[in-house]
Amino acid sequence: MNVAVIIAGGSGHRMGQDIPKQFINVYDKPILIYTLEGFQKHPQIDAIEVVCIDGWHDIVWAYAKQFNITKLKWIVSGGATGQESIRNGVYNLEGKCSDNDTVIIHDGIRPLVDETVLSDVIVKCEKYGNAVTSMPYNEQIFVVDDDISTVKYIPRETLRRVSTPQAYKFGKLDSKYHEAFEKEIGIYGSSYTNTMMVELGERLYFAAGSDKNIKLTTKDDLEMFKAYLKSDTDNWLK
Repeated sequence: MNVAVIIAGGSGHRMGQDIPKQFINVYDKPILIYTLEGFQKHPQIDAIEVVCIDGWHDIVWAYAKQFNITKLKWIVSGGATGQESIRNGVYNLEGKCSDNDTVIIHDGIRPLVDETVLSDVIVKCEKYGNAVTSMPYNEQIFVVDDDISTVKYIPRETLRRVSTPQAYKFGKLDSKYHEAFEKEIGIYGSSYTNTMMVELGERLYFAAGSDKNIKLTTKDDLEMFKAYLKSDTDNWLK
């Protein structure tokens, strides 16, 4: 079984709106629903769990019914941090998933997940035990020396940008979240499942990514998302 865990527990203060950004309507549809539709339509996704900010559970169920998100099976309350929210989602799957089931973790505010990216994450996880969406860096990266200058750079060929979706076998994922919170490793600040896994000694495997897989954090991101929705792909582009 392949289960998608969609993280929608944030309050979205940086967007500067009156409601959490995952519930902002774009062309008469909430951002979260665009995200859920990508998983609903994918033939290899069997079930969806949403980790949601308190007070919005009934609204998510109502939206799921309105937009025919039939794979939605569970809604779980988020935590005080991103890692607590993911942990809550993972723990809720105990007794529902077997150790060899694949859990795909994805940000609810990344509404443009590509079908081929999602497929590759699932395939790579089946092969290696985990998989993280990744993209190469196309810019040069320099290390700050004294705030105004540098004498060192990091070869961009050695770097990857990692985001979601990320896939893990449930048994390993569940045990690592218990370990992380017991030992207080990889759970603070901007930590995510991928960084936590590395801090706990796990090797991660790269899967395909897409530049369209943007995270909607600011108003500019929202305008970019709207532009993607309105754009037409030129057939002559290879």
